[in-house]
Amino acid sequence: MNSERFARARLEQLFSAALEAVDPARAVRAAVRRNADQIEIAGEVLDPAARLVVFAVGKAAGTMAHALEAVVGDRIAAGLVVVPDGLAVDLKTMTLCETAHPIPDARCERAGQLAIDLVAGARPDDVLLAMISGGASSLVSCPIDGVTLADLANATDRLLQGGAAIGELNSVRKHLSRLSGGRLAAHAASKRIEVLAISDVPGDRLDVIGSGPLAADPTTYRDALDSVARIGGEFPERVRAHLEAGARGEFPDTPAPGAAVFDRVRSTLLASNTTAVEAACLAAEARGMRAIALPGFLAGEARIAGRRLAALGVSLASSQPVCAIAGGETAVVVRGTGRGGRNQELALAAAVELAGNRKLAVLAAGTDGIDGPTDAAGAYADGETLAHGNELGVDAHAALAANDSHSFFEREGGVLRTGPTGTNVMDLAFLYVDP
Repeated sequence: MNSERFARARLEQLFSAALEAVDPARAVRAAVRRNADQIEIAGEVLDPAARLVVFAVGKAAGTMAHALEAVVGDRIAAGLVVVPDGLAVDLKTMTLCETAHPIPDARCERAGQLAIDLVAGARPDDVLLAMISGGASSLVSCPIDGVTLADLANATDRLLQGGAAIGELNSVRKHLSRLSGGRLAAHAASKRIEVLAISDVPGDRLDVIGSGPLAADPTTYRDALDSVARIGGEFPERVRAHLEAGARGEFPDTPAPGAAVFDRVRSTLLASNTTAVEAACLAAEARGMRAIALPGFLAGEARIAGRRLAALGVSLASSQPVCAIAGGETAVVVRGTGRGGRNQELALAAAVELAGNRKLAVLAAGTDGIDGPTDAAGAYADGETLAHGNELGVDAHAALAANDSHSFFEREGGVLRTGPTGTNVMDLAFLYVDP
């Protein structure tokens, strides 16, 4: 068997093991338990008479909601589940909405209003169970008064194109939304709010996951303005005007840590990128590899992270196969007009550095199965990738300069396609070293 093809198969097996460990249905079944009429959520027993009002939003929301129904469906009084297009599931007790991600549309605004109506309409003795996962910020975009949905969409697009980190992106969106930054908690009538979260952000901060609709917000209008200034370029005038007015104190800021509204909120983290990295390491060791965990390694610009990963591989020496598993999330600074995503760009940058080195291979992929505006989860690259591309008429250097990683790997054969996975805990990159 060709050694590069063998490396790809092994790395795909490790990626599958990581996905299994962060399966949302598995996480919900572990957190929500039932014995006759007694229901526990993250170890806390509910009042036997309490009804559940459920709000689930994000890329994992459909899978989580379906698993929840199987355990406590008869106790759900009302529910709203908001998922990205293509991730619909059959539900019996809750309303399902498919909306847009990452750029919001009119459906996102309607879903945001439905979420506000749901939590505001609950009884005080109902338990509000919120299940939050990556993508929530866009899926329920309900802009603040004075800002239009188009303004919010344009600002989001500008931040993404400018390579904004997730914290920067969310600091702006929180201050333009009626739900984010803890504002949904202010609308909620329930005396008890349980939050189950699957993290798609560095540091697993609850205020950043889905822009923290039920979490205290440590950022301010001034932080949001600083993010806009750092990215630069054209932002909608109403966005700038609203943020500037907020920074002057003309609008109340988002609820900060210590606000009384959060006294009734308890949050539990179910799964994260660290969960996936640890599971992949165990799978690598079970297959005879020496595993090296690199949580947080994936950060900054994608192509730079790809070069760093390749350089690490060159520096590693071992008498047995080694697999370094990196976690985190990078960003792409758009310089060209090509198609791609951060994982494909990372793999392409690594391929340039690995050219001719037959001992190293890289697989980079998004755990949600989606990498940028493409149908790929990521890509595989090794020391033969550049030469193989040249044989097929595609140039890696030109593709990288044009942010056209998807076109390159589509032609070269390195594209990894999984389809939407129903979860999202950021990205993984696997570096394989053959002794």
